[in-house]
Amino acid sequence: MQSDATTVEAYLDALPDDRRVAVAAVRDLIVANLPTGYEEIMQYGMISYVVPIDRYPETYNDQPLAYIGLASQKRHMALYLNGVDGDQDASFRSRFEATGKKLDMGKSCVRFTKLDKLPLDVIADEVARVTPEELIAHYEDTRRSAARRTS
Repeated sequence: MQSDATTVEAYLDALPDDRRVAVAAVRDLIVANLPTGYEEIMQYGMISYVVPIDRYPETYNDQPLAYIGLASQKRHMALYLNGVDGDQDASFRSRFEATGKKLDMGKSCVRFTKLDKLPLDVIADEVARVTPEELIAHYEDTRRSAARRTS
């Protein structure tokens, strides 16, 4: 479910009460642990934490480079962790599952139905783990690898 909200406040205000409380709590956790240099915006119908376009304009789609997305979907809430891939994927899954909570995750999307389904300390650590400079370097490495595969 994409939102047409143009501000984070409007996005939160449009959510049902139970979802608003959970999404706002995760948002507060992200903001408290986010490395310096990211910006909170509305992107792709969700709350996003991005490298500002004026800091890094060379993205494939001319959009700010997204680090984290937070959304309320039809049947769940979703936390998109774009820093979790490769070796970090196994580490994140291990740390999450060690808390005893059940992980429902796609490639980088952690799905949850209630706030208490998330190990907030693990999420906070993951949010704090990747600086904008590291995200940019990873993005550039990924783009170079993709270019080598297609040539």
